Amino acid sequence: MYAIVEMAGQQFKVAKDQKVFVHRLEAKEGQKVTFDKVLLLDDEGKITVGAPAIEGAAVEAKVLQHLKGDKVIVFKKKRRKGYQKKNGHRQYLTEIQVASIVASGAKKAAPAAKDEPKAKETKTEAPKIKAEAKSTASAAIDYDSMTVSALKATAKEKGVSGYSSMKKAELVEALKNA
Repeated sequence: MYAIVEMAGQQFKVAKDQKVFVHRLEAKEGQKVTFDKVLLLDDEGKITVGAPAIEGAAVEAKVLQHLKGDKVIVFKKKRRKGYQKKNGHRQYLTEIQVASIVASGAKKAAPAAKDEPKAKETKTEAPKIKAEAKSTASAAIDYDSMTVSALKATAKEKGVSGYSSMKKAELVEALKNA
């Protein structure tokens, strides 16, 4: 049985008891992690493909160690110009060992609770107040802040003639007089 799983932004083909190096995870050494974004499962010839992920499928793994990868040399040169730059880079990695592959019945990892719903409630109250203010003061419309297309639509509703060739200042004046 094997699975194709997305871990830390990359896709890996994993099987039970396989060791994999992935980009650094925030989990501590010895801790178990669950990856629920399983893209494909193969259970002894029975292949299941997700769209994009398989619901209820998960891969459980244990963090073995955090380490740095081999040094990668980045050398840049422009010939006949005397330009040479040499840089090195070591990627932070986490070594994990796949403990099990669950085909169905896995629980999704619960996201951390945030205070965002409270912020959304306060945002929804503000437009209600503005709508009430508009309905009470519908007679006093601020034409100067409207766009030309909105002014032309209002002029058409009020029956102003020749509104299509008017400029913004002329439209505002005609609507105030109408």
